[in-house]
Amino acid sequence: MVALTFDSMKDMAGKELGVSSWITVDQKMIDAFAETTGDRQWIHVDVERAKRESPFKAPVAHGYLTLSLIAAMSYDIGAMPQGTAAAFNYGLDKVRFLTPVKAGQKVRMRSTLVSFEEKAPGQFLMKSSNTVEIEGEEKPALIAETLAMLMASRPAKA
Repeated sequence: MVALTFDSMKDMAGKELGVSSWITVDQKMIDAFAETTGDRQWIHVDVERAKRESPFKAPVAHGYLTLSLIAAMSYDIGAMPQGTAAAFNYGLDKVRFLTPVKAGQKVRMRSTLVSFEEKAPGQFLMKSSNTVEIEGEEKPALIAETLAMLMASRPAKA
């Protein structure tokens, strides 16, 4: 893939930014997320009960855990243009959780640039459509339109 720049991004709407590496969502990750957020619902953290009573016959990752992996997967694909000094989560326009991620499954993200607009000098709003796929599953875990505010590096003074 050609190196991304602030200038080239403006003409890339509709083009794929990349596909991330696979990430294993294991029980340890699910438990850590549950502990961090306080969301200890049994379908996520009680392995034996989930095997017996869950319609998925296994514990599943929190939807927000899967959603939170988008940031790491974006870094993995190098979705930021060269010269980005900082990138900030600006929000979400749309999120749909389609298929639960069972403990032990692998996920990856396919990202497409929706738009890239300069909002102020050196500040750009990047909108991406992200599909988080589950290895071996037909339907994705989720789709999410993410917004990131990017700050361009200041040119060095002579």
